[in-house]
Amino acid sequence: MADGFGPTMPAGSRGGTTAAVRGTGRFERPEPVRVLVVDDHELFRRGLEIVLQTEEDIEVVGEAGDGAEAVEKAADLLPDIVLMDVRMPRRGGIEACTAIKEVAPSAKIVMLTISDEEADLYDAIKAGATGYLLKEISTDEVCAAIRAVADGQSQISPSMAAKLLTEFKSMIQRTDESKLVPAPRLTDRELEVLKLVATGMNNRDIAKELFISENTVKNHVRNILEKLQLHSRMEAVVYAMREKILEIR
Repeated sequence: MADGFGPTMPAGSRGGTTAAVRGTGRFERPEPVRVLVVDDHELFRRGLEIVLQTEEDIEVVGEAGDGAEAVEKAADLLPDIVLMDVRMPRRGGIEACTAIKEVAPSAKIVMLTISDEEADLYDAIKAGATGYLLKEISTDEVCAAIRAVADGQSQISPSMAAKLLTEFKSMIQRTDESKLVPAPRLTDRELEVLKLVATGMNNRDIAKELFISENTVKNHVRNILEKLQLHSRMEAVVYAMREKILEIR
């Protein structure tokens, strides 16, 4: 398929059970990442499927044309990643995101859309999406994002990251302070890591910025999530902004 995407998203770092293949830039996995492709445009779905199937470590296990079908397929196939559009007939991607998390809790959902609306971005994250990518990105970047999300990273197009931070700031201003509850205390280093996560940095870039190892960054992120009793990096940033644990000006 000719790229219906254009450049921009930084690729996430990889870790966990993956291992770099010397000189190839690829990562070996025990099993390929199983992907469900959801989009109401059949030509786009089929083109994306063709591209993804050329990747040895990615397997397209199914496709759906709307959110309602996506929920059914997710329950049946239990994919690792659901790559889904936001606006679709019958049932939109954001509504489907919430339902998919119920029937396939282990599935990670990445929105791949033309919508650059702040409301869609924020609602997608609240509904449980782990990534939000614009369709202008390249096919190589889509593949990199799938691998990164499968390895525990959150992925978001840079232009949308800026809008997300703006929404965080507005959310703080709207928050009724009388309803806030004491938050678990994070260490100074954990706060540093969380602030960099909030800017959209991946683990590798955070490690370079703080002059620490990538494994140390992963440990800090894991500790942050455990302390806040959350499941993803994006949830941690939203929580921290809401509770005024950190400020981004």
